[in-house]
Amino acid sequence: MITQKKVLIKVMVFGTFDVLHKGHLNFFKQARSLSNFPYLIVSVARDVNVKKIKGQNPKNGERKRRAVIKNCYLVNKAVLGGKVGYLPHILKEKPAIIALGYDQRAYVKGLKRELAKKGLKVKIKRLKSYKPKVFKSSFYVNRH
Repeated sequence: MITQKKVLIKVMVFGTFDVLHKGHLNFFKQARSLSNFPYLIVSVARDVNVKKIKGQNPKNGERKRRAVIKNCYLVNKAVLGGKVGYLPHILKEKPAIIALGYDQRAYVKGLKRELAKKGLKVKIKRLKSYKPKVFKSSFYVNRH
């Protein structure tokens, strides 16, 4: 009998994850479903980058947000995003797949091309929304 070695496929996602909710859990599940043997790496946005993208500071600091994500049962590894530029920390993790949220637009244009220039061939997948009018973090944070 021949046994096949299970090769974990690194799938990387990005976000603020200010208040972990069902929408995030669905996002992680969708990302994991992109591989039979996923290793999910979650990049938690730095406070300074959240301010740049969203125009306001997150409710919870980057270390607290990372700690919460790190303890999520769906996540294999939680890292803080880059302070300057997003490519170095992606290149460090070397994902095979990058899964983007339905509403993620920052830093997306030309991402695949920029990574290829640096020698990383990666598949980029856009995930579906999960009840965005109920589980969008900005709505949730503003209500609590």
